[in-house]
Amino acid sequence: MKQLERALTQLGISSDSSRIEKFRIYMEGILSWNKMVNLTSITDPEEFIEKHYMDSLLCVSYDEFQNSNSIIDVGTGGGFPGVPLAIAAPEKEFLLIDSLNKRIKIINELCEKAEIKNVTAIHGRAEELAKNKKYRQKFDLCVSRAVANLSVLSEYCLPFIKKGGWFLAYKGPDIREELKESRKAIQILGGEVKKEEQPILDGFSLEHKIIFIEKTGSTPSKFPRKAGTPSKEPLK
Repeated sequence: MKQLERALTQLGISSDSSRIEKFRIYMEGILSWNKMVNLTSITDPEEFIEKHYMDSLLCVSYDEFQNSNSIIDVGTGGGFPGVPLAIAAPEKEFLLIDSLNKRIKIINELCEKAEIKNVTAIHGRAEELAKNKKYRQKFDLCVSRAVANLSVLSEYCLPFIKKGGWFLAYKGPDIREELKESRKAIQILGGEVKKEEQPILDGFSLEHKIIFIEKTGSTPSKFPRKAGTPSKEPLK
């Protein structure tokens, strides 16, 4: 875990033994469960630390993350980026959502085992949960590494964010065309692209860019559209 400790130091996160132990327990649990449930294609621990932990933590030093207290991770999969961010920032509250209940059960079990107390993981589709008053426009920040076009991802994510909050989308290195095509959709949904960043950690080859989208207005009540529609008919 020395590799992890070095990266945490670069990010300004304390690498005390209890925090490192949480990262270790969670990783070992995911890799163990992965033999039965598809959670990740990455099975080498060193690669796991780089591609799941370090990549997830790329946003921690930005003010948009630092100033947020309630954070939602949409399409969390195996718990990324939500769980690593929660370990790094125990003072913040995280809600993780995913459409596959098996994953949610595993995340909750492993968070309990690792004593990660600021994570709640729930099963459901973003299109349905974002219509629920309990979650709609309630969060300071939304993060997502889900594999979806930015227009589609914005329709899933922006309805959860309160006005003045932020959506941080983790995207691949060549985002120019996708970003250009998604600007109208983001505007319709009450957001505005403010910047894109490519954080760098010495000794790690991380390729994700982070797109910073501010929630500048309310999302119209008809969004997100019914389940399946955003991906079949992306907003343009």
